Amino acid sequence: MNYPRVFRGPLLLFAAWAMAAPTSAPAFENEHLRYNINWPSGLSLGEAQLSAASSKSADDPSPRLHFSFDIDAGIPGFTVTDRYRSQAVDDFCSTEFQRTVKHGAKTIDEKMTFDAHEGKVTRETVGGGRTELSAPACAKDALTFLYYVRHELSQGRIPPSQTIFFGPQYEVHLEFAGTQTIQIAEKPVEADRITASVKGPVAGITFDIFFLKDRARTPVLVRVPLSLGTFSMELAE
Repeated sequence: MNYPRVFRGPLLLFAAWAMAAPTSAPAFENEHLRYNINWPSGLSLGEAQLSAASSKSADDPSPRLHFSFDIDAGIPGFTVTDRYRSQAVDDFCSTEFQRTVKHGAKTIDEKMTFDAHEGKVTRETVGGGRTELSAPACAKDALTFLYYVRHELSQGRIPPSQTIFFGPQYEVHLEFAGTQTIQIAEKPVEADRITASVKGPVAGITFDIFFLKDRARTPVLVRVPLSLGTFSMELAE
């Protein structure tokens, strides 16, 4: 079929993307990734660690997924300490999400429990209130969603727009923006660029995540444009 010239570029781009995707899905067992968080100038702001594991119990032999994301960063007089913990079943449906964050003097400590049968999420804040939110049967917190995205990319698919839970609810839309050669630790690597548009109850943001073309679709670089410039999170060796 002869497509009009205006459509050939996007079609070829998508075809190259689909053919390059691995066919076997990653297991995400005993993964531990370390990242450098950098100022727009390139100077270090701190570090982040992303981990994944799975487990089974005698009562329920189906796998349980465990994800964690830690951030330790800051400048003199202002520290950032974030701890995120997520549990999900093996089809990336969240069961529990905890976040403990400290930004300077501000601290948030809360837990979200997902009830697939009731179609709701219970949000509890330590020393605060308790609220219930309606949710789809397979709701995802932000951390579980990241691993779900990696799984889908390994199969040559872009996840559809959907709602994720990170305290409040956020609408997320992803777009494939092409394969690029980027510099990581002064070495060129080939990665797929995914543009994420996130809209929350107050504001929204658009940023880029670069995924390696390995079996695990490892996130190798994140670029977030802020008022002070573009901050980055880069995979460390």
